[in-house]
Amino acid sequence: MGTQQDYPLLLDDGLSQVNNDQCTGDGSTDLHGNPVLKSKTGKWKACPFILGTECCERLAYYGIATNLVSYLTTKLHEGNAYAARNVTTWSGTCYLTPLIGAVLADAYWGRYWTIAVFSTIYFIGMCTLTLSASVPAFIPAECVDSVCPSATPAQYGVFFLGLYLIALGTGGIKPCVSSFGADQFDDTDSNERVKKGSFFNWFYFSINIGAFVSSTVIVWMQENAGWGLGFGIPAIFMGIAIASFFSGTPLYRFQKPGGSPLTRMCQVGVASFRKWTLDVPLDSSLLYETPDKHSAIEGSRKLEHTEELTCLDKAAIVSEADREDGDFSNPWRLCTVTQVEELKILIRMFPVWATGIVFSAVYAQMSTMFVEQGTVMDRTLGSFTIPAASLSTFDVISVIFWVPLYDSVLVPIARKFTGKERGFSELQRMGIGLFISILSMVAAALVEIKRLQIAKDLDLVDKNVQVPLNIFWQVPQYFLVGAAEVFTFVGQLEFFYDQSPDAMRSLCSALSLLTTSLGNYLSSLIVTIVTAVTTSGGRPGWIPDNLNSGRLDNFFWLLAGLSFVNMVLYVFCAKKYKQKKAS
Repeated sequence: MGTQQDYPLLLDDGLSQVNNDQCTGDGSTDLHGNPVLKSKTGKWKACPFILGTECCERLAYYGIATNLVSYLTTKLHEGNAYAARNVTTWSGTCYLTPLIGAVLADAYWGRYWTIAVFSTIYFIGMCTLTLSASVPAFIPAECVDSVCPSATPAQYGVFFLGLYLIALGTGGIKPCVSSFGADQFDDTDSNERVKKGSFFNWFYFSINIGAFVSSTVIVWMQENAGWGLGFGIPAIFMGIAIASFFSGTPLYRFQKPGGSPLTRMCQVGVASFRKWTLDVPLDSSLLYETPDKHSAIEGSRKLEHTEELTCLDKAAIVSEADREDGDFSNPWRLCTVTQVEELKILIRMFPVWATGIVFSAVYAQMSTMFVEQGTVMDRTLGSFTIPAASLSTFDVISVIFWVPLYDSVLVPIARKFTGKERGFSELQRMGIGLFISILSMVAAALVEIKRLQIAKDLDLVDKNVQVPLNIFWQVPQYFLVGAAEVFTFVGQLEFFYDQSPDAMRSLCSALSLLTTSLGNYLSSLIVTIVTAVTTSGGRPGWIPDNLNSGRLDNFFWLLAGLSFVNMVLYVFCAKKYKQKKAS
């Protein structure tokens, strides 16, 4: 009988057809580094635990994010523009910290342990935030008439400590959970590849189930039962997310970390610079690559050579000095074709990636300007007052509606016309979402024009009061944002997982999330610029504290215009993009 150490060798040498059929072909292992059987691990057997983790974690996150602007304005007594900037800055940070988690996951810890460590940080942050809204000493005094005392530095400190611990914690989770879920499907198995496409749809579905509970039950509790309980319940669900994740450990497939992707990119740059005077051979087979079927990069398949960005191919030229020395093991002097192609892929992705920033700025309005617009509309439904942030429920309903429709109806129809396994390519899918996002801003602008007209007709322009226009007029703009998400955000998840090098998947997932971060920062920048320009000369500006005297509609038109220009640039970049070729 062969030893455990012999088992991988049998697979590598192809000596056992039975073992090859039973084991995964993408190099995945169990928690202890042993080969895994297809029949007992991964696929939809393991995914419920991952989807459950994501659902509960997103419930916790949106339990904070959805109504955060209301907490800042009503409890910490911040102005509309200042509160909106704080929300988008924090949201942006939540999508910037994934770069930290991604590098740790790809280089050192692997996705599983990265999720485990950062989930704990996340949970500590949730508990700190709950304390800031529960302990009387940490809560600012209530307003007396129109005088609202500012929060003390200590009160701000505890609140923002909890908030930014959450931002750090989410950094290890966001880039890893979707990639870890996709790792459960063998890339070398055509049947599992198709199922992986469905996984991304249902992954986003799980996100929005959590968001649905947050925007309805949790928001209502915050407005009616108190912010301590409203923050405490999401903290409990974060604990449930951690328990769900660890419960599926025996069923998971694990990919080994491949070393620092940032180091590998620097090595290509240094090696190509050192050989800048050499000419790239016309025959690409003369470039350096490992002779066996395995890549020199742990956990990665080899990549085929491409003719673009040939200046980087200089890093893989075997020079006379290399031949004389006989040492091909120093990647700062000589890189493999696969290592060079990794950097090429990231560079090719960049233009497509950059066009996601404006879309994310549009998406950011749902937790800022849409909410502020809703607060000055008629929010009564019988004897019940609807929290303005609860309208984001219709965004979630839209996603819940579109995901099954896309997976079970649109994909089969599109597949007949395109011949693609997933119906639409990732690039086509993202482009459709960008177009829908323009429509969402147009809808928001039209609602605001109607609201301002009513305010003018009823002589409410100078009064900071609600206008008798029902808040449900906002439903179309939320529904359109939800539709745009299903196409663009899910398309991004697929694109950055499938097109990324095998050993950089967490990093590329983090880069896709970085567009959300930069979109939030862009939204903050636009608000700052618009406020500065439109308030000059003593004017109230587009976004004053009294929106009845503002021109929020112009802000939405501005975003619609930026989105249109962004979509035109995206179409140009998508047509130029060349797909990854894994050998």
